[in-house]
Amino acid sequence: MSQRAMIVGVGLIGGSIGMALREQGWNVSGVDEDEKRLIEAKEIGAIDSTGWDEEAEITFVAAPVRDIPDLVKEALSTAPKGFVTDVGSVKSSIAKEIKDSRFVGGHPMAGSEQEGLGGADPAMFSDANWVLTPTEDTDDEAYKRVREVVISLGAEIVTLSPNRHDSLVAMVSHVPHLAAATLMGLAANRSEEHFAVLRLAAGGFRDMTRIAAGNPTIWPDICAENHEAITEVIDEFISALTEVRDEINEHDNDSLLQRLNTSREARINLPTGAPRPSELIEVRVPIMDKPGELAIIASLATELDVNIFDLEMTHSSEGDRGVVVLLVEKDLAERLSGGLMIRGYRPTLRPLL
Repeated sequence: MSQRAMIVGVGLIGGSIGMALREQGWNVSGVDEDEKRLIEAKEIGAIDSTGWDEEAEITFVAAPVRDIPDLVKEALSTAPKGFVTDVGSVKSSIAKEIKDSRFVGGHPMAGSEQEGLGGADPAMFSDANWVLTPTEDTDDEAYKRVREVVISLGAEIVTLSPNRHDSLVAMVSHVPHLAAATLMGLAANRSEEHFAVLRLAAGGFRDMTRIAAGNPTIWPDICAENHEAITEVIDEFISALTEVRDEINEHDNDSLLQRLNTSREARINLPTGAPRPSELIEVRVPIMDKPGELAIIASLATELDVNIFDLEMTHSSEGDRGVVVLLVEKDLAERLSGGLMIRGYRPTLRPLL
């Protein structure tokens, strides 16, 4: 019998998740307030059926940020044995409202310039980062299962606390979109006076402003829900641009060149790919068998900039203990081990090969 999943909100992201799950043999039910969209989702193969499924093992809530908490609660009550996650780009406000152990907040860092089901693609999450934001309320089995399903879609997992997620995503997603939209707006205003502006807009300008073509309707809610982190980053950005302006006005070429070189080096060194098995090491961490342990360990790894390439969890047949087995890069294993020891864990390291 196929595994059962539910998608709440069958738009661009929800439709893509549904397609990817169905390719792996899942039976997918779809829920959406737009009946025409549900019909289209079924026609293009994003879902098998429509309506709430009380037997769903996992539910993805892919709705506007403001609607997610209520829909998560409905999904949790509809499928009393299933796990629930979401795809919203703001996590703190949702975590404050949802304390259920079966809920694991999520945010796939993927998308398309196309809107709606027309842009749905089962390969959308291949090699994309997908953030999970478990809390101390999250059941370890819920985190483990959601993680497994997300990885099966081709994504790489990054685990963060909800607050940390919102702070970082403001820097790498929210403010860049606003900056691109603002720069595009400046160019559009200039084009009213100088027609050649947009004709000359090629290369770097097109690359930098590409994300401004995304769906604008989702952004007012995102900005409202994450306004503190976004305004903080905007203030830092304004300050940095002011420094650049001063360096240019004062012909401070040394400072300007240093700034550009630092940025270039950081851009070149953005992490990519996964190491070979011979470059990995197994970190075994004894834990108490209680909610929140996996969330603590996975979040610590992210804070220490240690990527977890695989994760397993075993429970003791007796007592209240278990073991978490992590695969990490050999060069970073000691860093993770030290961080775990500081927090009271007693990890052991073992080469994978």
